[in-house]
Amino acid sequence: MALLELADITKSYSLGTIRLDVLRGVSMTVAEGEFVAIMGRSGSGKSTLMNIIGCLDVPTSGRYLLDGQLVSSLKSHELVSIRLRKVGFIFQNFNLLPRLTAVKNVALPLVYAKNGGSTHRAFDMLDRVGLSNRAQHRPTELSGGEMQRVAIARALINDPKVILADEPTGNLDSRSGVDIMNIFRDLNRQGKTIIMVTHDQDLAATAHRVITLHDGTITHASSDRK
Repeated sequence: MALLELADITKSYSLGTIRLDVLRGVSMTVAEGEFVAIMGRSGSGKSTLMNIIGCLDVPTSGRYLLDGQLVSSLKSHELVSIRLRKVGFIFQNFNLLPRLTAVKNVALPLVYAKNGGSTHRAFDMLDRVGLSNRAQHRPTELSGGEMQRVAIARALINDPKVILADEPTGNLDSRSGVDIMNIFRDLNRQGKTIIMVTHDQDLAATAHRVITLHDGTITHASSDRK
């Protein structure tokens, strides 16, 4: 079953009299439970595509359905609701609030979604990524790998349909990177849909499929499901 479908997606920006096409006619489908890697050089359109998939931005033209809902033409406040309920984000720079403990960082999406800041559920998510013993530590007291685990727990707390990971091992040493990828594989085996942007071919090779972008278009999409 297709979880998300993008059809002929274009994203353009106007720079004075110049039109810049960042995405040009991108079409792709991701099935529920897939693990997909998106690759491409800097400027290829990866981040823009990720923003559209994650409902942080809308396309200039084309159609995007997420979990059967047409989201490509929604207004900003409607996109916020979709993001909170259906998308979990994991970033290269972790994006944790430095004054909050790990467990409070994890609980933040519940607060934003007005589901209540359930500390119990946040502890459960930290335990799921093997970090319950660091729940009361602040980001400055955690290693890079531990901060990324907190970010993963935060992404999971609203039970999203899809997890978007943007260069999730980019700021980690190789050992921590392996640990994070093992968590992603475990989550995927448990049924989570994962879309990961990476420049690392070895990481991309662990996904079910690899989609390669160049100058705003898809130039290659593998079809082998591992």
